[in-house]
Amino acid sequence: MQTRTLLAGITALMALGAGTAGAKDVSIADLLHDLQPINNDLARYAYLTQALPKLSASDRMTAMQLLAWSEDELGLYNEAVRHFPLVPPMLPQLVQPSPAEWKAVDAAEAVAALADKRRIVMVNEAHNDAHTRELTLALLPRLRALGFNYFAAEALGDKDAELQQRGYPVSASGSQYLHEPLYGEIIRTALKLGFVVVPYDSSAHGTEEREADQARNLYQRVFAKDPSARLFVHAGFAHIDKAKGRLGKVEPLAMRLRELTGFEPLSIDQTQFRDVNSGNELDAYHQLTTNFQPKLPTVLVNRTSGTPWSAIPGQYDVSVIVPLEASLGDAKQLVPAWQTFGMIGISVQAPAGPPLRPGWLPLGGQRHALPIDSATLCAKTLPCVVEAHYASEPDKAIAADRYTFVQPGNVALYLFPGPYRLRAWDAQGNTLAAQTVEVPQ
Repeated sequence: MQTRTLLAGITALMALGAGTAGAKDVSIADLLHDLQPINNDLARYAYLTQALPKLSASDRMTAMQLLAWSEDELGLYNEAVRHFPLVPPMLPQLVQPSPAEWKAVDAAEAVAALADKRRIVMVNEAHNDAHTRELTLALLPRLRALGFNYFAAEALGDKDAELQQRGYPVSASGSQYLHEPLYGEIIRTALKLGFVVVPYDSSAHGTEEREADQARNLYQRVFAKDPSARLFVHAGFAHIDKAKGRLGKVEPLAMRLRELTGFEPLSIDQTQFRDVNSGNELDAYHQLTTNFQPKLPTVLVNRTSGTPWSAIPGQYDVSVIVPLEASLGDAKQLVPAWQTFGMIGISVQAPAGPPLRPGWLPLGGQRHALPIDSATLCAKTLPCVVEAHYASEPDKAIAADRYTFVQPGNVALYLFPGPYRLRAWDAQGNTLAAQTVEVPQ
């Protein structure tokens, strides 16, 4: 059932994007060239889905990663993880922590306690898994209360000079990652709390050059100007590592930032233990979730010493266990995926039934469900994006939440209490419907 549903949606999108790419085979160079001028998130998604069958097997892997990013930005969170799960590499020397020696603690509270005397806190994310942004959003008010006054985000660009004064991000504020609603909420919240928001990413293509540029940008834009600064950094994957390893022989951002500032970063990893729906109940992640039953992003604290648990202590200080979220289907229904940066082929289980929005979207009860349906909002046009904007912000602002209907159906947006504008639009950017709504307390 799920496979037929996905194929039906992709077939519709292929027809939609047929004018963008010809019948000839597409190389990854062609694909990247053609994507460059596409500013519409849904049009980008449409192009990727229709180009995928025309790519070689090796190029298709890169395209699937791009598709997963696009799905994440369009509110298709389960699909984004399933299409490019990035299973972390196994840690052969890992000793599973025992519940007799370790207790599960809310990650936001634990990290805030550890950050009390620190000058730099770094948290990472998996770019196609918005669940790894929940912790950063929860940490912002806690770290601001401790005196942290600068917030740096990898997705921000340096061309939006009005961002700090305006108070909310727009699509031109940074990279494609920023189009995802929870990332937008992170930036919006940081600004509201009074953080100085800092872009720091580099356009360098080489890993060595990029890590060096990022560290130099953070040092020059924060500590060189304000020696008393306290900095919170939201980065991707191995940028938060304080030792070589996950980037090979390259010194990661956190390692370089320590050298430039003399401050020891508190580095928090969220990418090693998260739900990629592998169906492997014997892997380290599933053993941890079975033993500690996390409901929110969770860290383990030693019952005797009070120290936090890290799977790789030399590289980062704390391992976060991101809760199990995806609904598993029949174990016999397997779809292909890839394993981490080595891209080793694996299989993952396809969720049963129609794709559902993940259970973390209420953010622990802070956001409430607002039902939406394609019949009312999409004017019989599919695919169709339905998004909610804060009533005080224009359509160009990053949405508070959004969902993309690839087929007819109904789901829910998840929103903080307050007034919103709903807007539905198609792959050409045409507005299909608009209405105002109020989300009650």
